[in-house]
Amino acid sequence: MAAKSFDMIVIGAGPGGYVAAIRGAQLGLNVAVVEREHLGGICLNWGCIPTKALLRSAEVFHLMHRAKEFGLKAGEIGYDLDAVVARSRAVSKQLAGGVGHLLKKNKVTVVMGEASLPKKGLVSVKTDKGTEELTAKAIVLATGARARTLPGLEADGDLVWSYKHALVPKRMPKKLLVIGSGAIGIEFASFFNTLGAETTVVEVMDRVLPVEDAEISAFAKKQFVKQGMTILEKATVKKLDRSPGKVVAHLEDAKGTTTAEFDTVISAVGIVGNVEGLGLEALGVKIDRTHVVVDEFCRTGVEGLYAIGDIAGAPWLAHKASHEGVMVAELIAGKHAHPIKPGSIAGCTYCHPQVASVGLTEEKAKAAGYDVKVGRFPFIGNGKAIALGEPEGLVKTVFDAKTGELLGAHMVGAEVTELIQGYVIGRTLETTEAELMETVFPHPTLSEMMHESVLNAYGRAIHF
Repeated sequence: MAAKSFDMIVIGAGPGGYVAAIRGAQLGLNVAVVEREHLGGICLNWGCIPTKALLRSAEVFHLMHRAKEFGLKAGEIGYDLDAVVARSRAVSKQLAGGVGHLLKKNKVTVVMGEASLPKKGLVSVKTDKGTEELTAKAIVLATGARARTLPGLEADGDLVWSYKHALVPKRMPKKLLVIGSGAIGIEFASFFNTLGAETTVVEVMDRVLPVEDAEISAFAKKQFVKQGMTILEKATVKKLDRSPGKVVAHLEDAKGTTTAEFDTVISAVGIVGNVEGLGLEALGVKIDRTHVVVDEFCRTGVEGLYAIGDIAGAPWLAHKASHEGVMVAELIAGKHAHPIKPGSIAGCTYCHPQVASVGLTEEKAKAAGYDVKVGRFPFIGNGKAIALGEPEGLVKTVFDAKTGELLGAHMVGAEVTELIQGYVIGRTLETTEAELMETVFPHPTLSEMMHESVLNAYGRAIHF
């Protein structure tokens, strides 16, 4: 069978791949996308979306217990874990179906199967019906990443869970150990802890949420501990002894090694890029620690071959992948594309309390040589936060003292993942403290704290 020819082939239909395919089609390109498992990728099916659905259930459960604070009465409060999971899966299914509809609407050819690149410009796809060959001058790698596994900590689906097992739990853990306190680990810790699991989090770095500003991490940790979590920092899990119904974890820190018993362990120790089996090395693609090396336009150095999203390295975020997909599609279509600025991409963690940030932390700004002005504003000083019953939180801003440039913004508290975009826009537009101060923020809103934090950096805060 003769190879089918396209202008652009995308391998992987996650948030980077399907967006690249749609944008390419919008620009008049004949586009094919190859996907081996689910349209929407890990994000829609086993990542961003289903976890948010679970966390929403946990949030409502938490609020039900606080009914009396709001003058309300609630009877017997409980949950049905199977129903909670079913809702999460239904949300994912709905959105994944929407991706299929969007690809069809934009006349993108979808090929389900496993892709490899035998040579430049050729994609070979193993499908249920055999092997199909596709050709294109431009090929976009959007194969994503998977959970990292450490020797001795491998998931078995029974006592030790991966993120996939944790998304469809067959039982509610009673005593849970979460290894890793990045976004994935701390979100699962937050979910299961809220539903009643006795939760311990082990983090090898010196603080939880280690990529965040130290002050924000400390604030979040205080809240986690208040909620009943045990947080172990500068600690590692050296070994897991598994036996029917229980796991004995060997925990090591500066004081030595101790053991603790759990009925469930979730391993969340990072990710590795899906680079195997594609034939990339033979094409001359450079791979560094399971990620494809690319330039600012996601070009691999091999003519006509691009890599976007998690496979192309940090930050490992769906919205970064989508934006890279748009950029690459426009580049392939001959348009003037703007490179991504990693420092203006927000990171969001949906634990309770939520955490969000963009740009440099105070520590990194100082290390980079900036003379900084730092502003802070607590949730307790905001009318809307108090009215919502969410007075615990902090908004922190970091400015270049010489130019007024917003170097970074860091937030912890209710709905901060919805607020951070205001600072992202500020960084993208290269606004200074002057424009932010002169902006009128609506009252009463949580966003007023963003304004007050800027004012505080320059000694002008009104309500703090």
